[in-house]
Amino acid sequence: MRYSASEKYEIIRLVEQSSLPVKQTLARLDIHRSTFYAWLKRYETGGIDALEDRKPVPRSAWNKLPEDEQVAIVDLALEKPALSPREIAVTYTDDKERITSMTREWTIRGADRTTRRLREKSNAGTGR
Repeated sequence: MRYSASEKYEIIRLVEQSSLPVKQTLARLDIHRSTFYAWLKRYETGGIDALEDRKPVPRSAWNKLPEDEQVAIVDLALEKPALSPREIAVTYTDDKERITSMTREWTIRGADRTTRRLREKSNAGTGR
């Protein structure tokens, strides 16, 4: 359940003023201790405004290739359709040493599926 900043503040005050131990009070409120202490820390450092929900920060994938390298690999796969994904990876590596084999192969497998679908569509249109 999501709580507003004012609700979080009220929970902090309630826990602090309770005659019960913190653990018991939180159990009755069905709030995990780590959640409560995270709220408390945010409140102590930044006041009630710090209790507002923060938007998640998107993280970049560790294995994502730059767009230009993805395009280069797909172009190579289209130029040499007879090569397997592994052979394309080796060919590309001979030209460019920078990318890791696993990431390169994932990109190539995706390109291989795409080129296979394109070939199937073009063959279906010609009646082959």
